[in-house]
Amino acid sequence: MRRIPASGINLFQLIYVLIREYREKTGREPLNLSLGNPDGVPPERILRLQGKYAADAGYDYHTYAEDKDLGGFAAAMAALHGGIDVRAHARLRALPIAGIKTASALVPLACGLHLPDAARRGTFRVASNLPAYDVIGTWSSSYLGARRTVWPLLSADGMRLKVSRLREALKKDGADRADLVFTIRPGNPAAVGATEAEWRELIAFCLEKGMRLVNDAAYAGLAAPGSHVPLARVAKDYPDLEWLELYSVSKSFNDPGARLGALVGSKEFVEDFVLVKGNTDSGPVPSVMAAYGEFLSDGKAARAALDAIRGLYERRLAVLIPALTRAGLRPACPTQAGFFTLWKTPASAFGKKLPAENRHEAFNRAAIAEAGIVGVHFAGSAEDGGVEPLIRYAVCADVLDAGFRERLAEGLARMSPAY
Repeated sequence: MRRIPASGINLFQLIYVLIREYREKTGREPLNLSLGNPDGVPPERILRLQGKYAADAGYDYHTYAEDKDLGGFAAAMAALHGGIDVRAHARLRALPIAGIKTASALVPLACGLHLPDAARRGTFRVASNLPAYDVIGTWSSSYLGARRTVWPLLSADGMRLKVSRLREALKKDGADRADLVFTIRPGNPAAVGATEAEWRELIAFCLEKGMRLVNDAAYAGLAAPGSHVPLARVAKDYPDLEWLELYSVSKSFNDPGARLGALVGSKEFVEDFVLVKGNTDSGPVPSVMAAYGEFLSDGKAARAALDAIRGLYERRLAVLIPALTRAGLRPACPTQAGFFTLWKTPASAFGKKLPAENRHEAFNRAAIAEAGIVGVHFAGSAEDGGVEPLIRYAVCADVLDAGFRERLAEGLARMSPAY
């Protein structure tokens, strides 16, 4: 007997089903703009270093890594992505992690969600953004039973962090504060960065209410120059702030299979995380961490590799965004990092009016069935408190290919979106 209802299917698992149905029906490969994973592989130097350490008989490269920072990997990730030297700040600590998704699931526990104190049981609250790839929401509320406040991102705000909307959301939920505020900057699906002023306003609110602050910065390495300020660069100046920022080699270096990342933050918060992590995983694959530690030791070369990967996505975006705009789709926000574009869902497309309920999913299904164009649909928030239907299209496919562009143009010509 099933213990988990099928309604709990992951959104991206549903997309795989729709893709399979399109293949079976048409015998063609879809134009897959849904994939949020890099379609490339790590730079050659990283591959060589991974081979080198995998073949090294050194004990440390094949035993449990736990929280060992082989080759100075975690500090180097914080320097490259967060713009800070952890060693220069006694109140900070960096730590390797086995991927951001796994680490995110542990963060509420590292904030004391599980403690038996009766005053906290049933009152622990997490505030996080929607629309989002909602790992923290699923884990904190659905799996761990915490209270959850949705901090809405609105297209009317350009999907930027607005502390005023967080205050309103907490008030609406009858809460004065949250135990944990969790953001994703640059975002997914809204690939928008954060400014120093936005961080400082949020930090002031967290300090005022005693809230811990965490930022998933998986796409920070792919942010366009000048479009994003890492949390770490600002938070380091606040000794009383309890905070973490998480980075990953998955997006930065086309290496999601490495299951490797790093976090940096206030020392006590990191140490709380270590206690929970110690009962959950035994750290990343040590040989892979050592390879990245050596690779990142040459900061100039690492930055050049990162810039090259970002440059590829920028060239692809320069093709996709104008094509979708010419077709009549309206952007929900700019793309400032990585490979995601986010659009408002039209009221009609392909000559048919779309249903008001679940319009985002209906549009995605229609675009797949009629043109083979696969996106990911999200339910956003409207200013009136209702739902704003959204569709995300990514460039983790070779949209520069002439054949791909031809089929895309044909499909978009028949879309005829109307709002």
